[in-house]
Amino acid sequence: MSVEAVYIHGAGRRGAAAWPSVDADSSEFLSFEPGSSITEQVETLVATRGARRPLLFAHSIGAVPAVLAAASGRIQVAGLVLVEPALYDIVRGESSIERHISAVTEARAQADSGNLRGCWAILRPLMFGGAFDPATWDAERPLAERWATTNVPWGHGIRRQMLTSIPTLVVTGGWNEEYETIARSLVADGAAHHVLEGAQHRPQDLPGFAVAIAEFTGALAAGTTSDRS
Repeated sequence: MSVEAVYIHGAGRRGAAAWPSVDADSSEFLSFEPGSSITEQVETLVATRGARRPLLFAHSIGAVPAVLAAASGRIQVAGLVLVEPALYDIVRGESSIERHISAVTEARAQADSGNLRGCWAILRPLMFGGAFDPATWDAERPLAERWATTNVPWGHGIRRQMLTSIPTLVVTGGWNEEYETIARSLVADGAAHHVLEGAQHRPQDLPGFAVAIAEFTGALAAGTTSDRS
């Protein structure tokens, strides 16, 4: 089976830059408008896919509109490849997830009160590693401003078992308990899971990513992925 592959970025790199191991000349990359809401991103995905039945690749928070669109039935997909998917809604209550949400909520509260430095002092070690450094504040301020207002990946109504009828591969980097917790939940509902260590939140940058995808698409072609409906 030959299917169209469509690649959806996360909160950082966009377009082909978000998927450096993919052949940019023969691939399609969907980029959302900067500042667009998750709801707007779902509408963009539905509008651009039309009647086609793609294999959707989505990284990090890009998995949220991808899953919402696929689960809605408004587009038909051949399968999903979710790379470090930020599907926090399906694992609410787990300690690592709640710690992350609590920290981001506090950081946003600091930003809303006008204390962007206080926000960044929380977000920087949480998202990028390394403590806040006043010496680098001027250079990092634009990044802090973006992360203080970017979409958060929870509160969007994603529920467990939304994908039980869609062949799904989850790829994680084996470095962060939040993403491994999300992966375990998806696996419990029938998804396949591949861990690629060495690139943390970007396992798609590693050579082994292409191997994992070839195995998954081969199973799709052979019809040997599990039917979870």
